[in-house]
Amino acid sequence: MSFLSPVWNYVDALVHPAAQSDALTAARHRAFIAPRLVGSLAALASFPVYIAFRGVPSVLEVAIFGWLVTPILIAYFLSRTGRYERAHILSSLSLTGLVTAVAFYNGGIASFAAIWLVVVPLEAALSASRRVVALASIFVLIAAGGLLLANAHEWLPPAAAMQDNHGALAALGIVSAALYATGLALSAERLARTSFWLLHAEEDRYHLLARNMTDVISRHGKNGAVMFISPAAEPLFGVRAADLHGHGLFDRVHVTDRPAFLTALADAADDSEGRSVEFRIRRGGDDEAQAGHFVWVEMRCRLLDHAGKLADTGERDVVAVMRDVSERKIHEEAIELARLERERADESKTRFLATMSHELRTPLNAIIGFSEMLTNDELALPPARKLEYAKLINESGHHLLSVVNGILDMSKMETGNFQITPEPFAPGQAIMSCCDLLALKARDAGVEIKTRIAVGLPETIGDRRAFNQIMINLISNAIKFTPRGGRVTIGALCDGPKLSVSVEDTGVGIGMDDLPRVGEAFFQARASYDRRHDGSGLGLSIVKGLVKLHHGDIDIRSRLGEGTRVTVRLPLDCEAGRTVADPIKLVTERAGELAAAANVLVKKSA
Repeated sequence: MSFLSPVWNYVDALVHPAAQSDALTAARHRAFIAPRLVGSLAALASFPVYIAFRGVPSVLEVAIFGWLVTPILIAYFLSRTGRYERAHILSSLSLTGLVTAVAFYNGGIASFAAIWLVVVPLEAALSASRRVVALASIFVLIAAGGLLLANAHEWLPPAAAMQDNHGALAALGIVSAALYATGLALSAERLARTSFWLLHAEEDRYHLLARNMTDVISRHGKNGAVMFISPAAEPLFGVRAADLHGHGLFDRVHVTDRPAFLTALADAADDSEGRSVEFRIRRGGDDEAQAGHFVWVEMRCRLLDHAGKLADTGERDVVAVMRDVSERKIHEEAIELARLERERADESKTRFLATMSHELRTPLNAIIGFSEMLTNDELALPPARKLEYAKLINESGHHLLSVVNGILDMSKMETGNFQITPEPFAPGQAIMSCCDLLALKARDAGVEIKTRIAVGLPETIGDRRAFNQIMINLISNAIKFTPRGGRVTIGALCDGPKLSVSVEDTGVGIGMDDLPRVGEAFFQARASYDRRHDGSGLGLSIVKGLVKLHHGDIDIRSRLGEGTRVTVRLPLDCEAGRTVADPIKLVTERAGELAAAANVLVKKSA
């Protein structure tokens, strides 16, 4: 039908610009304009042929052919204004007027033209507007009622009584009405087909969009049941999309997150506002190997409008968009851990300042006070008192030096600058020497020291100075926190390739809440400014660092009110342990130590 292409191109050009943006609306405008233009022009073109066969036409016949201009004017009105419903109303009114006039002059309600009144509502139905159909029906009813009244009161003109050609005219009316109705039916079928293909194309576009989106799109019905879910769910959840229909998706939601999941869908169904919720959902199949593997999903859902169906049926479907936020959750957890670590660092800094202010101020006050008394010439101090003050100054200086050395040692170990010098030594002899050094302190505190050193301990290769520092710190702490009349037991034995040394006391013990933090720098269990026991809280931290440098391990067990047992295990040959160790592991551990040291330095500088 290439010869009709210019006609259809011309009809397309007459479609109003406002209707061209929507394919279905444009099709309806073309279906209105085309038959009126083509039909009217064809009928007008046949008027000379009609005259040639009919002869001189009557006034009614001229009026009928003159009416054929009206559809052209109405089509032009639609083309210029784009008012589709109003154009249909004008067309229904025009056709009703023509049919009524022809019927009035040809027998009234019994006229051959009266059957055309049935066509008027059918034509109005193409508008897809209830308002237009209602007005067209009203026009038809008014016209039919007028014709009935005219027949009843004999208001019809004399020409209406002519029945000469009644059968032929009736046949003409029926045939012409049938042909026009056929044209309307074809237009309706074409519009329906256009609507179907447009809807199909639109669905294809949405399905194509849903298939290529990384986010999962789902539609939920009653009780959250999945009615549709996009193919993007398969790589996200590790199962077929069909397995998620119904309550398949809900069954995979983590048990503790199911109330939040259902609440979000219910709130979205009851309100036009959107809802957002995060929950965990099991990924993969139902086998035991994949059981318990959950991913975090963020779901945004809102009510799906059914284009009027919602108000009629009460159905409240919800459309949801889901995406994987597991990586974001990991980052949030990392940020939360960093925040807790920062708070912990702030707490450590505060504790450090409080501890150091006490530990440094006490010996400094003694040094300054007693030295001022010694240098004051106005005070006549006896030699014994001067000697006592000098001893106190000396002891305060040594205590101050011990604190400063502890801080320096801890700082070196945290920065990786603390070096050990391995050498062979007898561990039993070194332990006994440390016990002898602290015997006086234990006697003054009323604490008994007992040793249980195994006979024939092998020679150990390690840093003797560091080993002595480990033992002195552990024994000194045990004496400090053991009440008068208590006991400190030091044991040593060979445990395979390691030397096991334990220091056990019957002191105050450590609470379960404080036990995991024992060994942190500047931490003291139940610490306070007026604490009973002096100390910087560095002793056990230094012990842990020295043990780690020897590739050993430390174990602390304690019960509040019953005492504490600290066990240190050191390799008999720390150099061999260092050589046998995996180089990659050593590099990794060293990198971790350097990162931790840098972190500590940053916190301290803050």
